[in-house]
Amino acid sequence: MRPFCRNLFSSLLMLLASSSFAQDVAISELDPEMEVRKETADGLDWYDVTQWGLEGRILPEQERQQWFDRLPASAQQSVTKNVWNLSRDSAGMMVRFKTNSPSIHVHYKLKKKNLAMAHMPATGVSGVDLYARDGKGQWRWVEVTRPNSQEVKTKIVSGLAAGDREYAAYLPLYNGVEFMSIGVEPGSEFEGLAPRPNPIVFYGTSITHGACASRPGMVHTAILGRRFDMPVVNLGFSGNGRMDKEVGDYLKQLEATAFVIDCLPNMGPADVAAKCVPLVEQLRAAHPSTPIVLVEDRRNTNDWILPSRHEHHTRNHAALRAAYATLVDKGVANLHYIPGDHLYGDDAEGATDGSHASDLGFMRQANVFEPILRSAIGPHKTDAQR
Repeated sequence: MRPFCRNLFSSLLMLLASSSFAQDVAISELDPEMEVRKETADGLDWYDVTQWGLEGRILPEQERQQWFDRLPASAQQSVTKNVWNLSRDSAGMMVRFKTNSPSIHVHYKLKKKNLAMAHMPATGVSGVDLYARDGKGQWRWVEVTRPNSQEVKTKIVSGLAAGDREYAAYLPLYNGVEFMSIGVEPGSEFEGLAPRPNPIVFYGTSITHGACASRPGMVHTAILGRRFDMPVVNLGFSGNGRMDKEVGDYLKQLEATAFVIDCLPNMGPADVAAKCVPLVEQLRAAHPSTPIVLVEDRRNTNDWILPSRHEHHTRNHAALRAAYATLVDKGVANLHYIPGDHLYGDDAEGATDGSHASDLGFMRQANVFEPILRSAIGPHKTDAQR
């Protein structure tokens, strides 16, 4: 910060301190070291995450109806009503920061009063899930909030081992956020870390959206983000991932490391035949060499005993393979394919309700995705960098 600005802020703080009410209200200041505005209240230093940004929030320079929406405001006029409403959930969003505080707190307000679902706990639907880098630089789980009201102001964890380290907090999967601040103990160092560029972009259904992870960090998109140590964008829309051109209009604006199209659980063979090739061509026209990965439908874990469900998945897979072959014949390069038969494993134990992944199913799904994505991505370069 320039000396003039530092002196100005110091003068303002002295003025506040001398006023009759300064001791009873929160004092906002600009920390000259971190250049992140700090609010001191409740015996803690609070930092508003909107000041340095979230990963998973696409096209941040475009106007938003509300700051934590996944899609820009312009999408309301083009995507379906359901996609727009679902885009206001904070699925996949993640904020990074560094601190040496022995405890970490969070204050956030949820958009929806329903904090949980019949098959998904409040920790996954509405929780904030905290990870940190260990001494080897690997991401490790720390703690998750347990929301019981729309406004959550709570200590996530205390008694942390001494040291300055990097943290990542994943936002709720099936709820939206109106505001969010991170709290640390007074005098602790704090640095907000800006969103990293060139994410892996996932476009899909309720499974991509996060159903039914027990915590936001347990979705396969988040697991893969940690394994690759890269940002991800989660454009999963529950029941509404249908390879829509209107969603493609926003995908193509992104400088992505890779696009992963995982929409078959919301589609039938005729839809796949009609929409897959146009969507891939739409992306390829904007990004001539960015990897595009097509994902087959996972099989319901009880399709072994439900012949009609088994046949549906088999026909869906065949339709996607046919679309893939058409695209290859047309000369579409850097196109990759993930089969669906083993995404949840082979023991019928990978889902909560036959359809939606459990934590086990998400981990298994990440294990199938990882080698194919590593081969597709290679050195992390976008079209603009090639």
